[in-house]
Amino acid sequence: MGKKFKIKLTPIQIILLGFLGVIFIGALLLKIPFCTVKGEETSFLTALFTSTTSICVTGLVVVDTYSHWTILGKIIILILIQIGGFGVITFYSITMLMMHKRFSLKLRLLVQEYYNLDSIQGLIVFMKKVIYGTLIVEGVGAVLYSIIFIPQFGIIKGLGISLFNAVSAFCNAGMDIIGPNSLINYQTNIPINVITMTLIVVGGIGYVVWFDVINTAKKLWSTKIINPFSLYKKLNEHSRLVINITIVLIISGALLILILEYNNPATIGNMSIGNKIMASLFQSITLRTAGFATIPQESLNSSSCIVGLIYMFIGGSPVGTAGGVKTVTMFMIVLNAVSYIRGRDEVVIFSRSVSHEMINKASAIVTVSVCVSFLFTVMLIANSHVRALAAAYEIISATGTVGLSLALTPTLNATGRLIVIFSMFLGRIGPISMALFFTVNRPDKNDINYAKGHYIIG
Repeated sequence: MGKKFKIKLTPIQIILLGFLGVIFIGALLLKIPFCTVKGEETSFLTALFTSTTSICVTGLVVVDTYSHWTILGKIIILILIQIGGFGVITFYSITMLMMHKRFSLKLRLLVQEYYNLDSIQGLIVFMKKVIYGTLIVEGVGAVLYSIIFIPQFGIIKGLGISLFNAVSAFCNAGMDIIGPNSLINYQTNIPINVITMTLIVVGGIGYVVWFDVINTAKKLWSTKIINPFSLYKKLNEHSRLVINITIVLIISGALLILILEYNNPATIGNMSIGNKIMASLFQSITLRTAGFATIPQESLNSSSCIVGLIYMFIGGSPVGTAGGVKTVTMFMIVLNAVSYIRGRDEVVIFSRSVSHEMINKASAIVTVSVCVSFLFTVMLIANSHVRALAAAYEIISATGTVGLSLALTPTLNATGRLIVIFSMFLGRIGPISMALFFTVNRPDKNDINYAKGHYIIG
């Protein structure tokens, strides 16, 4: 009798394989003839691209979502977006909760790994909060959208568009079924802009911040002393940092877009000052992994595109629906450089020191992400013979799971689409996770301590 071969998978390997499995299942479902409107044809590569962009909540599309897919196809895409927003592991956990099944230790470790939590204590409570909170926010968003869309499209279609947009905005997917121009037709519609921006920010700020704000507000409510300033002061250091960085990035991005595009007639040049500010604010928010657009991206000035590359690369905040290297990660790198220049031995935020392990992790994430983005940009330029800026915008949009494009995506050939597919997948699961996927028996510590070398830097 031969020995039974048992493959042991790490939590990261299970998460990655889970994402891959759902992507291929989604592609097979979208390949069903009933998913494509009459007169159109869906190749497997198109189905795979659409499934990947939905699961990875990116939003780049090679065919118009509103016109190419039937109602069944759009429902499948919506489900894939929701699964992608939750994450495959979370979606599996939802199924387990609905079936009243016990959470195994392995599943708890998977959820801990996926959400990057410190421990497995209170995990099921956390999961339930994530699920209920997501459904409530999306439901409120759909109701608010329906006030505008039902009068315009009728009850059935209006409700469908409202639900699709609410889920897509909260999950930072950036896909819609309104028309071929994203939200450009609604660039001066204040309610649509406000609802969409709010859903994007709430989804991208992170569940940990949500729950800290809610719990702190409850405690303050019991003391009858609650106002924004007292609430902010009582939040933990992570929540305060995320809120500060988010506000700074939104305002700075909006100001830069407003200045750079102020006289551009193809974007905001012909708008009133109020609409210019609103469009700039929307662009700043959507750059951080949302993918909706109220101004044509291909008409942006080159300087605005460069700004966009930076904000897309940074992305949203940890433990949320947004992509990118994350706000806190980038802030750690910048603050570490500032601390070194100032001659400090440690990085301090809100009178709390940051561990060297965390700085090393942030450095690894940013370094690998830069290398991956550069590599795929070069590959796309070499394959498709496109402008470097357009290729960089496409790839960083893909790896940052943003979904904005300088009108390049539909023009890509098969190889170009495969490059973008892999970029989206890497962006969703993270380049570091992909590297760890192939690491076997990774040691926790170095087995050997080496003598210090003498090198010259700078």
